[in-house]
Amino acid sequence: MGMDRLAHVITWLVALLAGAVFGVAGTIGHAYTWGVLPVGMALAAIACAGLLAALRLLTDDRWSALAAGLGMLAALTIYSGRGPGGSVVVPMPAPGDFPYGYVWTFLLAGIVLVAVAWPDMAKLRALSERTRAA
Repeated sequence: MGMDRLAHVITWLVALLAGAVFGVAGTIGHAYTWGVLPVGMALAAIACAGLLAALRLLTDDRWSALAAGLGMLAALTIYSGRGPGGSVVVPMPAPGDFPYGYVWTFLLAGIVLVAVAWPDMAKLRALSERTRAA
């Protein structure tokens, strides 16, 4: 394995770990509200989107963002289940209550999907310049 390839693998592992940390923090804090405002969900979404955007911009690598996104989604999945002591971090909503857990699940999945699927603008600009020059 070359040094360049090893650097990519290490970057992906660090991104996976960072994503897991953000996923745990977001999953634990997503249900915090201030009155009727879902402050926890907004902050968690901004933080997770910020990490994914930073990875896309700094590494110029879609795979780093995917690794972080998988870490976030894995943390969400693990913390959404019943813990060994019987505790539940993301409970089912009571009838009539707002389903914060469901919204957080789909919101995080959507953020990861958009961040990973976002087109590489540098490549699009280069292609546009080549087409214009021809």
